[in-house]
Amino acid sequence: MRVVFMGTPDFAVPSLELLIRHGYEVCAVYTQPDKPKGRGHKLQAPPVKELALRHNIPVFQPVNLRGEDTQREIQAWNADVIVVVAYGKLLPKAVLDAPKLGCVNVHGSLLPKYRGAAPIQWTVLNGDKTAGVTTMFMAEGMDTGDMLLKAETPVGEEETSGQLFDRLKDLGAQLLIETLEKLEQGALTPIPQEEAQATHAPMLSKELSLVDWTKPAHQVHDLIRGLNPWPSAASYLDGKKLKLHASRVREGSGQPGKAFVQEGALLVYCGQGALELTELQTENGKRMDGKSYLLGHPLEKDSHFGGPEDA
Repeated sequence: MRVVFMGTPDFAVPSLELLIRHGYEVCAVYTQPDKPKGRGHKLQAPPVKELALRHNIPVFQPVNLRGEDTQREIQAWNADVIVVVAYGKLLPKAVLDAPKLGCVNVHGSLLPKYRGAAPIQWTVLNGDKTAGVTTMFMAEGMDTGDMLLKAETPVGEEETSGQLFDRLKDLGAQLLIETLEKLEQGALTPIPQEEAQATHAPMLSKELSLVDWTKPAHQVHDLIRGLNPWPSAASYLDGKKLKLHASRVREGSGQPGKAFVQEGALLVYCGQGALELTELQTENGKRMDGKSYLLGHPLEKDSHFGGPEDA
């Protein structure tokens, strides 16, 4: 089976790796342009490009797929299928129509729930107990195509978005191979998505970071693990900003935002219950557990978490 692969970040790497390992003829890889990173703004290649070059697969990095020359180029590969995994760009109709068997997408949610750019993060942010991946035929809308196969997995109570991301990228790669095998056999029955059940998972922003301690502890906990690794939840303790990377729900009742120590651990009261801060970071500092933080930053009698107005 001749495959054109379209993908960009780490999430797409296991899918390309398995395609190669299973002997699929990956004739070309399309990925986003190199982007400047770090203080030196040095151009860095996407992870998918690095993998493709190691296997001597031709790599193309158009700004978009709307150009007629790019579309003719894609059509000329005469692919049986185009596989799309976290490519980051919409495919125009001319590209969708190019492969013989269609364009197959691996999406990091149980569609039609969480269409959009950040399905894994919103799964955690909303406190879902189950996550998964879906393969689907691509259509012109945003994650609107007919579904092919799904794979589910439970979400751990303290699992972060980053941890779930790492599990789902491997689960998605395995589901992709199963999907392509059944597609080649003509053994798939596409299932239309129920529009009424569709939800949106927009890109994350730093505006989500500030913790509202009047919310129940489990909601604050979901925010902290959902924004890990980026953009990280944040709060101000006695006027100094802290990034909050991990937490654990505890029992307790008190003024929301009030910090206290229990058995050497750093806790804070929420609107309902309390939260132990198990991993945090000062500005320009290193990550540390709550007990280590307290060793260098003992709490005052009235220590309190709040917003930037408290700084």
